[in-house]
Amino acid sequence: MAPTILIVGATGNTGRKVVETLPSLIKNTKSLANHRILCLTRSASSDAAKKLAQLPGVEIAEQNWVEIDAAWLQEHNVERIFVASHNEPAHFAEEGQFYVNCLRAGVKYVVRISTTAANVVPDYMAYYPRSHWAIEMMLSQPEFKDLAFTSLQPNGFLPMFLAPTAEFIKNYRKTGKQEGNLSLIIDADTPTGLVDSDDVGRVAAHLLGQEDFTPHENKKYVVSGPEDVTGNDIVKLVEEHIGTKVEKDKIAFKDLSFIDGMASQSPHPNLIRSIKQAPVTSWEGKCKSETTSKEVLELYAPKRTAAEVLKELIQ
Repeated sequence: MAPTILIVGATGNTGRKVVETLPSLIKNTKSLANHRILCLTRSASSDAAKKLAQLPGVEIAEQNWVEIDAAWLQEHNVERIFVASHNEPAHFAEEGQFYVNCLRAGVKYVVRISTTAANVVPDYMAYYPRSHWAIEMMLSQPEFKDLAFTSLQPNGFLPMFLAPTAEFIKNYRKTGKQEGNLSLIIDADTPTGLVDSDDVGRVAAHLLGQEDFTPHENKKYVVSGPEDVTGNDIVKLVEEHIGTKVEKDKIAFKDLSFIDGMASQSPHPNLIRSIKQAPVTSWEGKCKSETTSKEVLELYAPKRTAAEVLKELIQ
């Protein structure tokens, strides 16, 4: 079987662009041109999976990645892996076990998606950045010296942060009324380097497509957007699209009320409520576009702006 680059989360918000970008990067290389790209998905019959399957060198497999063991990885001759894990309470246990299996199977290199760099510390109040910290610490230990990794630490994803904004615009276009709040996670005035998830996927693909990944071995790279944006900037974009001023009492900056709804549906409500602490570093000005790692700018500098992403979301 040909050597394999495995994509975990291939139809997700970052994985899709990894798969779309990677074939053209490896086709003219000496060591990677004959690698197949194996994409894991929950449903091979989904439109997203069918579209990816049409790309050269790409195969689709229905497989739950958390159930993959070392024997499966060896059977499929997996050499490199992209991982975009979930952020649920079992995150560390499941992603950690996966890397133990990768180590035993002789996988050479992993590119993984982490979270906002300023949050990846052992005492952060939100639970999931601590899980990312623990994963990165684990992979940095001598026991894992044979499994190289690069961890991408993106600032907030533009599509997620702008989804309520897009709904506000769509509803106004339908009704001609400003119904509900314009909900914004970021605050009014603090510049934040939100990044398009597609750009993060492109950065990951460029890492996976390196013939020699050793310069990026055991590195953590910050990935921000090409420009800073504030809550007030988003309000201005909305006004351009609806052709009128947003009513002041409709604007909700630093709005995290949706997390209470998530917590009420979770068996771990205290952990879910801790997510309210995740945007604090952005409100403190620690997540500006200038934080992007120079290696990222050299590989693939993120290009997509808030205005471009919002325009797509409302089409």
